[in-house]
Amino acid sequence: MSPLTMDPNVVTTLTAEAIQDWLVTNIAEQLGVTPDEIDVQAHLDSLGLDSAQGMIIASKGENFLGFPISPLLLLHYPTIETLSERLSEEIAGSESEFLEI
Repeated sequence: MSPLTMDPNVVTTLTAEAIQDWLVTNIAEQLGVTPDEIDVQAHLDSLGLDSAQGMIIASKGENFLGFPISPLLLLHYPTIETLSERLSEEIAGSESEFLEI
């Protein structure tokens, strides 16, 4: 298992940094560039992803995070940096709900 693959049997909080690294790596892969060429503060629209590439990343993201990424999040958190922070908050919130049960 790669270090950025979640084991569904282990409750682990992914940090915003880990999510950001994952997004950068996968976006770079889809665009055919190196991760160093991806600006985490650039608007996602400016990165040059087409809709098919976006769907691939969203699908992989669902597997990585363990929940679907709502397209609305992309409107409210339009950079890799802000999206990563929000997704880590989402994970932390769902884990605290799980632990309260």
